[in-house]
Amino acid sequence: MSRDALEEFVEAQAKEFGIPGVAVGVWMDGRELTACHGVTSIDNPLPVDRETLFVLGSVTKTYTATAIMRLVEEGRVELDAPVRRYVPELRLPDEDAAARITLLSLLNHTAGLDTRMVFDSGDGDDALASEVAQMAEVALVGPVGGRASYSQLGYNLLGRVIENVTGETYEAAVAALVLEPAGLDNSVFTAGQAITRRFAVGHNLADGTLKVARTWKDTRGNNPGGGLASSVSDQLRWARFHLGGGDLARRMQEPTVELHGSTLGDAIGLGWFLRDVDGVRTVGHGGSTNGQFADLLLVPERDFAVVAVSNAGPDNGLKFNQAVIRWALEHYLGVAERDPEPLPYDPQRAQEITGHYENEFMTLIIDTDGDTMTLECRIKPEIRAAAERELPADLPPAGLGLLPGSGDVYIVTGGGLIGQRGFLTRDADGAIIGADLAGRYFSRVPTPGE
Repeated sequence: MSRDALEEFVEAQAKEFGIPGVAVGVWMDGRELTACHGVTSIDNPLPVDRETLFVLGSVTKTYTATAIMRLVEEGRVELDAPVRRYVPELRLPDEDAAARITLLSLLNHTAGLDTRMVFDSGDGDDALASEVAQMAEVALVGPVGGRASYSQLGYNLLGRVIENVTGETYEAAVAALVLEPAGLDNSVFTAGQAITRRFAVGHNLADGTLKVARTWKDTRGNNPGGGLASSVSDQLRWARFHLGGGDLARRMQEPTVELHGSTLGDAIGLGWFLRDVDGVRTVGHGGSTNGQFADLLLVPERDFAVVAVSNAGPDNGLKFNQAVIRWALEHYLGVAERDPEPLPYDPQRAQEITGHYENEFMTLIIDTDGDTMTLECRIKPEIRAAAERELPADLPPAGLGLLPGSGDVYIVTGGGLIGQRGFLTRDADGAIIGADLAGRYFSRVPTPGE
């Protein structure tokens, strides 16, 4: 349990990836270690410490899921109940689907909802109600209870369940149900709460130079899916809360649906992704916002946890977090994670796969130059034009390779998404009709000009 080794590794990796500020925490053998490096902002720098707030992004989903499970324990909601029992105002383009979505299908991303909307419902207490009202225009990406497809919308809808059941705002209810019982005194949802504390801002690359991201966090309507800001110290408390066992924690860590070809994990529990690494079961969640990244990984059977937060975009922060998680697993537990080797380039397969894939929010472009394949991930131009807040930068093309086995699972071999895995979906005739990346489904669409 060497603090020096952790501090040396964190400092070296932060410098290698050019990140303004990072914080890392490890829980092992009943002790916690933290290592912090750098500054909160390149424009207004303060040293990052173990109490500095970082925006957690989708790690917030573990808090929303835990709040739902607290309501289950109290007998106030049922996982198999239709969500309309608690949100009768829900409308979708598919009326039958709206009636069949359950709380469980929202928790494990099998409700068939798309990734997210770009819709600013304001900062008022009606933000989630307005977000849900906009879902009347959101088409499904699959049948209810079918395949898993990661959905911010689903967790925002769970936030509205919490509001309607408790009669409080989502933020107040989560504070009472989750934050206070877990002893998290330094975890907040609003800029007004954060501004009296030390907090990190995001940074993105622009023309090769890091610049401060001018949108600190997402809209209030996205708080259930990604709006909590917290410190590495509080995240270690959160890890201990879930490592401590109890029926609630154990139930959340049981698999509910299997995943295929996904970096997120081998299965989804309730709010957690479950993954075997070198024969050891892990429970975790990652998150990203505008120029910030967060990762939390638990190893329940070893009473171990590691958290990493960083304030730079995917070419920097995501790589840093991945390096820290892997190093901590190997250094402290002897658990080694290695990316699989892709198959040699196959021009016939490359031509079959090349094309455009999209969901409501983003477009994937898979291309080939005749020797290699590349994957590019872009936010749709019309989404950027309609957004009232700054959105994260697009990712440049990166290498892509197919993996052994079915030949329809792939891995990103470079860039900010290096190591991310996904898979291709075929119809009954064997034609490729979609692609998954980071658990999100993208439908194949005609390439412009076809």
